[in-house]
Amino acid sequence: MAGEEQQLRNLRDFLLVYNRMTELCFTRCAKNLNYRSLTMDEETCLDSCATKFIRSNHRLMAAYVGLMPSVVQRRMADIEKQNKELEANAETNVDPSLEAKPETAIPAEPAIDTDNVSIASGSQ
Repeated sequence: MAGEEQQLRNLRDFLLVYNRMTELCFTRCAKNLNYRSLTMDEETCLDSCATKFIRSNHRLMAAYVGLMPSVVQRRMADIEKQNKELEANAETNVDPSLEAKPETAIPAEPAIDTDNVSIASGSQ
């Protein structure tokens, strides 16, 4: 399943590059639309345009492949740094709702001195 998705992505990318090249070179080189065949100048221009486009695309992809590991490594380092900062902030900032507040704490019951207790009788 993943292999098919990758193939579809590759095909889509190829078609996007091909369509862009075709549009760019046609706009640049096709001057006379009165004839079915290309003139020699148009054919030379299209050949040169397509060659330049393909070469520049190959160079761009080579640079991308060469730079991608360092970019990914830098992103991973940034993510790890952010995670460490979040953990440090979480440790220093304890949730205030979890701390006991003196005004809401339940007061302890006073100790009753059972030695000096007098029992009041109702028959006085």
